Amino acid sequence: MHVLCGSGSNCLSSLGQREKALAAIDEATDLYRTLAETRPDAFLPDLAMSLSNQSAYLSSLGQREKALAAIDEAVQIRRTLTETHPDAFLPDLASSLNNQSNCLSDLGQREEALAAIDEAVQIRRTLTETRPDAFLPNLASSLNNQSNCLSKLGQREKALAAIDEAVQIRRTLTETRPDAFLPNLASSLNNQSNCLSSLGQREEALAAIDEAVQIRRTLAETHPDTFLPNLARTRAVRGMILLQTGNAVEAAFSLLESLKVAVEAELEELIPPVAGLLREAYQHNPESVARVRLEITEHDLPGWVTDI
Repeated sequence: MHVLCGSGSNCLSSLGQREKALAAIDEATDLYRTLAETRPDAFLPDLAMSLSNQSAYLSSLGQREKALAAIDEAVQIRRTLTETHPDAFLPDLASSLNNQSNCLSDLGQREEALAAIDEAVQIRRTLTETRPDAFLPNLASSLNNQSNCLSKLGQREKALAAIDEAVQIRRTLTETRPDAFLPNLASSLNNQSNCLSSLGQREEALAAIDEAVQIRRTLAETHPDTFLPNLARTRAVRGMILLQTGNAVEAAFSLLESLKVAVEAELEELIPPVAGLLREAYQHNPESVARVRLEITEHDLPGWVTDI
């Protein structure tokens, strides 16, 4: 019965029924906790897995403090398990540390988030030395998150070094398995571009974001529902970088295409920043931006752009 609860929560989550998924994983967690009280050797690993899933569902529902409490417990259990069986449980500990870092970052606990992801990177780097095929993708994922944590703390050079390594790993992985790893490469290139831009290396930033746009455009041609939102976000970054280089016209092309997808796909978090960047582009070059809008949409610019 307890196994069915866990798998049921995954099915519900895949159908977007997050509250029901959380209820199912809550039940599974309670069952595993009870079983672990009498047979810890057999059921503590299952309890840690359920806590990790519980944390993910809580996080997706915006219950950040509860998500952190769940993943903290999972980390504690898995850390204990690695003391006696490191080969078996170190990969799981690294996974939980990665998720713990995300939870801490969501709550603004940036130093703690960095400490957790640093440990995850260290573990996964060690694991790749003996089993690179199995653990290189996970190392790249943690390096990506490590770069984000470092950026939030203003450690820009270290953030760039981490994301450079993630890009290098993912570029290698795409050579043999492009279908599996091209989306991840685009994500890291997007982050690499942000790091380069923050350091004033705008030509390099533009090259990275152009490659990310190209990858996501190709992916969106065959799977638009999955990849168009990411393409819109990447085109927004490209527009921002172009604005920084003074190219308001090219920036307007990217921003208008990003805004169109953002509105159609109801990407509410993306619309305000893209709209703000479009206003900035209009300030730099009103006539050209208006012409770009007319060319793309056959409509004049709306008042919220021109009424500054």
